Amino acid sequence: MKQKISNAITVTVFFLVIYGLLIANLISPDKAISYSERRELAKAPEFSYEELLDGEWLKGYEKYFLDQFVLRDKFRGLKAFTNYYLFREKDNNGIYVVDGVIYKIEYPLNEKSVLNAAKKLNEVYDKYLTGKRVSCAIIPDKNYFTAEEHGYLALDYDKMLEIMKSNVKNMTYIDLFEHLEIDDYYKTDIHWSQDKIVDIADLILSGFGQDKYASWDTYEEKSLYPFYGSYYGQSALNLKPDTIVYLTNDALEKAVVYDHIDKTYSRVYMEEFFGGVDSYDFFMSGAKSLLTVTNPNAKTDRELIIFRDSFGSSIAPLLLKGYSKVTLVDLRYLRTDILDNYLDFSVDCDVLFLYNTLILNNSYMLK
Repeated sequence: MKQKISNAITVTVFFLVIYGLLIANLISPDKAISYSERRELAKAPEFSYEELLDGEWLKGYEKYFLDQFVLRDKFRGLKAFTNYYLFREKDNNGIYVVDGVIYKIEYPLNEKSVLNAAKKLNEVYDKYLTGKRVSCAIIPDKNYFTAEEHGYLALDYDKMLEIMKSNVKNMTYIDLFEHLEIDDYYKTDIHWSQDKIVDIADLILSGFGQDKYASWDTYEEKSLYPFYGSYYGQSALNLKPDTIVYLTNDALEKAVVYDHIDKTYSRVYMEEFFGGVDSYDFFMSGAKSLLTVTNPNAKTDRELIIFRDSFGSSIAPLLLKGYSKVTLVDLRYLRTDILDNYLDFSVDCDVLFLYNTLILNNSYMLK
């Protein structure tokens, strides 16, 4: 009798869970965005006989159900917790944690991609920059500081630098590897923290022969909390978020940012972007093809062009110390062959190529 009751309870609970989840999924409204994963979620695919016959419609619905499943984040967190702490796996889908800092494995080195990056830089130089003062700097990803010591796979950074140095022509190399450490980066994100890179800004300014340095300025430190970086959602673990600490002063508050593509004006720091899908967009409005920042307090007419990835958004304000204008070009979104439609390269200016190692290892995104 007791066995029958136990079986009945088990079956009842099983069906309650199954049908409960089914009903919950049917009545729950679809979500457009996953803030934890910082991406758009799949929508229900529109029906078509062609996609039904070739299987694409069913694949679309499978992705839609996976993305819109109720308690999805809870199940992701449970899986990550189990992998890390129960099964003692070293990583979960390429994400690992050391001393509260989240990392993502990048391996192996793609030598062809690095060579392609070098060719892209040379292409830009040959087309637009001949005779200008041009420098190149590479930002190490967080794995550089930790992976080998803790037994994780990582890029061959020495080989990457060798390829870049031997193939990039007519550019002065500025070594950032020796001047950065893991504490300069956010714990939950890929990027460096602006308050930790004033010395890096000085190094870049010095490389162009500047007699004005970011460290000479007086800044007010302001902070924004909580900052859930790009690796936070990917880890699916309940870790402590970061704080964005940013540096400002009268010149930076008055600086004007012009978007050449949208033809709009904005500010260096965009508080309204904090708390969105990517709070790092707080710096210079995030991923933008072509921006120019004008320094209202400039005591020079020198200009700087930075060919950059997202790391450039937070260091550009510090480089304004030595320039009247700083222009940021993102070749992930703007083709090389049309740059002169927007920029006057006949103007005397300094030029910096500033890319992190992850971009160089995946350089085919550069147009």
